[in-house]
Amino acid sequence: MPMNDPSGFDWRQAKDGSLQVFHHGRLASTLRGPKAAALLEDLAGCDEEAAQQLLARVTGNYKRGNESLAAAHPRNQR
Repeated sequence: MPMNDPSGFDWRQAKDGSLQVFHHGRLASTLRGPKAAALLEDLAGCDEEAAQQLLARVTGNYKRGNESLAAAHPRNQR
């Protein structure tokens, strides 16, 4: 599995309409109101891989490919 391949995301809709997003079983984010409704619409029309991408973006846990470059930056050297 490539490093930038999001996986391990799951979601549940609560009775109050909020949407809980989990990453490897741990709560990563909770969405409420129009954001939750919009994400539910998006999730309904996509496959599993696309759903993983959406959930990763919503939680902010999305790798952009520049992590190795950032680790080598002088300000990050200690």
